[in-house]
Amino acid sequence: MSSELTLRPATGDDLPDIAQLYLRVREAAVPAMPPIVHSADSVVAWVTGWDLSERDVWVAEQDELLGFSTLTPTWLDSLYVDPGTQRSGVGTALLDVAKGLRPDGFALWVFESNEPARAFYRRHGLVELEGTDGSANEERSPDLRMAWLGNDPLDFLRRQIDEVDHDLGLLLARQAALTSAVQDHKPVGGAAGRDPVREHAIAEAVALQAPALGVDRVARIVDSIITESLDAHERSRG
Repeated sequence: MSSELTLRPATGDDLPDIAQLYLRVREAAVPAMPPIVHSADSVVAWVTGWDLSERDVWVAEQDELLGFSTLTPTWLDSLYVDPGTQRSGVGTALLDVAKGLRPDGFALWVFESNEPARAFYRRHGLVELEGTDGSANEERSPDLRMAWLGNDPLDFLRRQIDEVDHDLGLLLARQAALTSAVQDHKPVGGAAGRDPVREHAIAEAVALQAPALGVDRVARIVDSIITESLDAHERSRG
């Protein structure tokens, strides 16, 4: 190629080419990535409909489009490089742009099966934070949340913990409310009506979502949540 690699923000005119590149990359990546679940026409319609005021889209070109990335304020939503150009520095260049645009850090999702992408991100300093069973993505394929921790890793991780604590507070409030509501519909309410078999089944189910904790630790957490929820219920009744 005669020209040097150019990195620039995308324009609306770039979107049709970005859509075609997206399709080529996804097709070539199977089986490391699961097949696309949408038709080519729907993918093109989706990409060409992007509002470039709501996301940062960058392209890498060298006589032709070689790669692109998309960023929201806290997520690297995509980073794709033409199959024939991979391992030539294009992905690294786009990732460096993302780091420069988001100095406080960002996260991304990568399929668990996509070891080449996982290895690429690990080489460039990203870490794997958590995994899922894939039930929340369209492909229903296990995935991992990776992150670049930014210039202040401690601050980035604490912000992630703050988000989890907020969600945990909402879940605990729901748990307490439901625990209170169910007492009037049980044959025996309160602490006397606790069901150890059911509680163990709950712990086993929750532990599937938190394998690092294991059933025994989760069982102790479940026991504490139920105990305190029942105590709050009794106190509310005076």
